[in-house]
Amino acid sequence: MGKHSVDTPLLCRDNPSPNYAKRVPFFIPMAKWVLKFLMWVVFIIWVSLMFLFPSETGRNLFGNWVLATNGTVFGKTGSVFIAFSGPVFTITCLGVLYLIISREEEVEEKKIVKGPSFRLWTFPVLVDGPFGVVSAAEFIGILLFGTYVIWAVSTYATQEWRLVSHSDLLDFLRSSLMWEKSGLHFGQIGLFCLAFLFLPISRGSVLLRLIDIPFEHATRYHVWLGHLTMSLFTLHGVFYITAWAMEGQLVQKILEWKDDGVANFAGVISLSAGLLMWITSLNPTRKKCFELFFYTHQLYLVFVVFLVLHVGDFIFSVAAGGIFLFMLDRFLRFCQSRKTTGIISATSLPCGTMELVLSKPANLRYNSLSFIFLQVREISWLQWHPFSVSSSPLDGRCHVSVVIKVLGDWTKKLRAKICDAHSKDEKDPKSPFQSQLTASVEGPYGHESLYHLEYEHIILVAGGIGISPFLAILSDILRRLDHGKPCMAGNISIVWAIRSSNELPLLSMLNMESICPFLADKLNLEFQIHVTRESEPLLEEGKTCESVKYSFGAVSEGSRMSSLVGSGNKFWSGIYVVSSITGFVFFLGLLDVYYINPFDISTWWLKGLLLLSCMVASVVIIGGAVASLWHLWETKIVASKEKDYASENDDAAPQTMKMEQKYLLESNHHLGSTKILYGCRPDFKEILGCMAERWGDVNIGVLVCGPPSMESSVAKEIRYRNLCRQRRHPIFHFHSHSFDL
Repeated sequence: MGKHSVDTPLLCRDNPSPNYAKRVPFFIPMAKWVLKFLMWVVFIIWVSLMFLFPSETGRNLFGNWVLATNGTVFGKTGSVFIAFSGPVFTITCLGVLYLIISREEEVEEKKIVKGPSFRLWTFPVLVDGPFGVVSAAEFIGILLFGTYVIWAVSTYATQEWRLVSHSDLLDFLRSSLMWEKSGLHFGQIGLFCLAFLFLPISRGSVLLRLIDIPFEHATRYHVWLGHLTMSLFTLHGVFYITAWAMEGQLVQKILEWKDDGVANFAGVISLSAGLLMWITSLNPTRKKCFELFFYTHQLYLVFVVFLVLHVGDFIFSVAAGGIFLFMLDRFLRFCQSRKTTGIISATSLPCGTMELVLSKPANLRYNSLSFIFLQVREISWLQWHPFSVSSSPLDGRCHVSVVIKVLGDWTKKLRAKICDAHSKDEKDPKSPFQSQLTASVEGPYGHESLYHLEYEHIILVAGGIGISPFLAILSDILRRLDHGKPCMAGNISIVWAIRSSNELPLLSMLNMESICPFLADKLNLEFQIHVTRESEPLLEEGKTCESVKYSFGAVSEGSRMSSLVGSGNKFWSGIYVVSSITGFVFFLGLLDVYYINPFDISTWWLKGLLLLSCMVASVVIIGGAVASLWHLWETKIVASKEKDYASENDDAAPQTMKMEQKYLLESNHHLGSTKILYGCRPDFKEILGCMAERWGDVNIGVLVCGPPSMESSVAKEIRYRNLCRQRRHPIFHFHSHSFDL
């Protein structure tokens, strides 16, 4: 407890939440069950094949499969592709059907679980160490990958040592051959890991939506897989270089570029590009020189192209499925970001924080757990920055807002740009040419399900600007309660740690009293705010702080962000993916029938380049055609909806004004139970213990948005309380809403 605190009595009320459930046609659950079963079967077969491949049994099975299917027009490449990339495409197509028949409101209508229960995805197992906070499900995944690598390396080493030790070669040639064979197998294992590497960074991927993992969480899996993959590829290169040096052919082998076999020099270029990306992505370099990390990571193009030239078509087919899905997502992001979005208004708060309100089409759906990427071309054509949305989709159909903390060069330039545009308008307010600020947007991305609506008891833990996504969550819950929409929340406790009291006006961006006039009757809401670097209040009660709002006028229909996003319309995004996959198979078939087979093309690197060309052509030609139709449909739908929503006028931005806001406890009396503590940090042991005693035998959702140290502290306490849970005590469920991608 801090020395100085401001308390109001805590409310403690147990309101039974309604049990929302709607009847659905009987065939929908059955169809979903069948699709889910088929996806699991395909996935298990795919993973089992990878696990068995290092063994003699696995290679014999694969060899028999190649012999049985080698007679098709696609040849050996088709056999390998069907075995290793085919399952990715199959699961994706089945996932498209699953998402289309799933209703949007399904997650909101789940019945409340009568008793608390453990969940693999929300139970933190590891809280300290290189992986950060790791859930039980993630820990199982780490164990599986680790087990596979150890099993594959040991199996290959045993088999090759048995063969080499019984050969009649000289000792140094045996050693050289063992180094080469080991390098070969490290490359094979790395290629299987590469099959997964690009899946997590496909932001609007069907697969991420299917398993409900948002992109900001999936990025962690990409980082883990990147370290593993590059470690294996580095060993692959080091072992070959060592063997060539022992044979006295180092330079000759490095520069070798075979037609019938692997092209070594292409592999050297690919590995060099991968090492540059890997080194600059390490935490010390990434934190200090983010732009260096960002620009060198664009070398993935060099990495993939020269990898194809290095291994050829049929070997590259092992990892082609995941790379193709990434290409689909990247092209759609390119199409969406070509369109600029009008900034309706900007609010500058005293704590060095800005709120931007962006125009969006009425049919572009997002949720309060979403985030978007912003690019302002007047500042930089290359830099994209992620921000959590601070508005609820129920706040207005035609706008979305984000809160930005002014810290780095880019955010400082953005604030200066906004101030300059406003100053020009103030000098000549009657000018017909008012300033119009624009930005390019990618997204929104986020959770497919609204997990914050599944808990009756919620604890929101934020650090500094981490409160911004919770403003969206609060707004969403309040509007649902006010409108009578499905929402389980009955008790919400917010723990917010800030450095100084000048950050308190962030809460003023959410006018809870106007959103839900009878808030106290519908929701138990309490705030516990910790001001860590002040020992006492610096502002006297009643003193004002200013927030300056800038309006940039009406936004035309053509200045709204594009709806071409993988996480958008399920039907169109599904057609885009399925048609592009079909187009790729069609182009590959044409290539085999009219060029490769008639002319007996056998050059590995050329066939690999042709395979990659088919992938690019299907994305650009077929995917581009679908994206164009999608855009035309969007334009027509938006035009019709704009007429329906014109009366709502939810884009009307207030005139430029200075909003005098009284100190938090004066102006925001609607916050209900509020406690402000000075000179101390949150004691999560005490906080969670208090909630456990008050709320009893229930599920409690704990959402954290803050620095890694805060996440670790909360996760550690949750793990302890869940493992040492007493009777009639709750089970805490950990959710992280990271804002540091």
